[in-house]
Amino acid sequence: MDRPATLARLSDAMPRPAALIDLDALDRNLDRLLDALHPDATLRLATKSVRHRGVLRRALSRGPRLKGLMCPHAGEAAWLAGHGFDDLLVAYPTVQPGPLDRLARAVADGGTLRIVVDCEAHLDALERAAAAAGAVIEALVDVDVSFRPGLGAHLGVRRSPIRSPEAAAALARAARARPHVRLVGLMGYEAHVAGLPDTARGARIFKRLARPAVRRLRGAVADALIAEGVPLTVVNAGGTGSLRWSSSDPTVTEGSAGSGLYCPALFDGYVGSALEPALYLALEVARQPDPGHVTCGGGGVVASGAPGPDRLPTPVWPPGLRLLPMEGAGEVQTPFALPRGATAPAVGASVLLRPAKAGEPLERFAVCHMVRGDEVVAVEPTYRGEGQMFL
Repeated sequence: MDRPATLARLSDAMPRPAALIDLDALDRNLDRLLDALHPDATLRLATKSVRHRGVLRRALSRGPRLKGLMCPHAGEAAWLAGHGFDDLLVAYPTVQPGPLDRLARAVADGGTLRIVVDCEAHLDALERAAAAAGAVIEALVDVDVSFRPGLGAHLGVRRSPIRSPEAAAALARAARARPHVRLVGLMGYEAHVAGLPDTARGARIFKRLARPAVRRLRGAVADALIAEGVPLTVVNAGGTGSLRWSSSDPTVTEGSAGSGLYCPALFDGYVGSALEPALYLALEVARQPDPGHVTCGGGGVVASGAPGPDRLPTPVWPPGLRLLPMEGAGEVQTPFALPRGATAPAVGASVLLRPAKAGEPLERFAVCHMVRGDEVVAVEPTYRGEGQMFL
């Protein structure tokens, strides 16, 4: 508990609520992600789980095995290109003219920006934007690799209508009719594997059943695209929770990860993970309503996904604090129950939390306090602090 105690002490001098990034832990997490990566693959950082330009730049400086960024929004990719980032992959499609026009202009200016597609409406929107900018936009076929064992069952995210080699080949033929769009690969993200903690009920059995189907479909789609003349420049797969397995697929050229840099609380449920917490939130103890409780200002950073206790932040300092089931993490105040017999932290002291998910909490903060060793070495803006909100 030495590290949370040090960070809590440092946060006592900050305006709170505050976000802290432990740069030493961040560096070690990045090393572990690279160690998990197959030697023939590169690592693409998922920006939705970071949302901080300074962290992205630090990570990309670590060497050639880190190659590019994965963005959820076309406007974000264009914005990052304007700040000197390159090799940007937009992992979620859009037909909105504004973001696609900015993306196309960034490509026309010499940037490498790609986007996923899964239907002709996406191809049409890309063609219009690219033609207007005098550019050719490269695209990846987004394949839904969810587990479908039969009888109409669909176990995974609802991502793409491309679910067979035949559907991918048809989209490739449609793309050939758009001179300003060029297919260059595929994305086959196994969210149902990467996003499922090993400690969840039945998770290990489910993963053993689901993984072979992912690999078969991804390989069959790759073969179908090659037969249609599509160069597999990029075959993207995986997330922090599946990086080792995903990147070992011989079809895959790159794995993606983002949450692993910060290691939020949900990742405590992955067996064999050596990642360590690097992102913390600090709240001020604002009052003590009775001897068994303290109440902090702010704190309502609840993660997306199916509602449940695992979406709440986890208190880590002082030890033993518990959120109350009647209030949880509040909008303007968050009460905690103290361990029996514990001395309450003083009014004005800090309570330290770990968020359940990685990048989302930074939408609530304009800056992050960057800590190395036992000192704050910088205070840097988040996306929000730079006036950018993409999701």
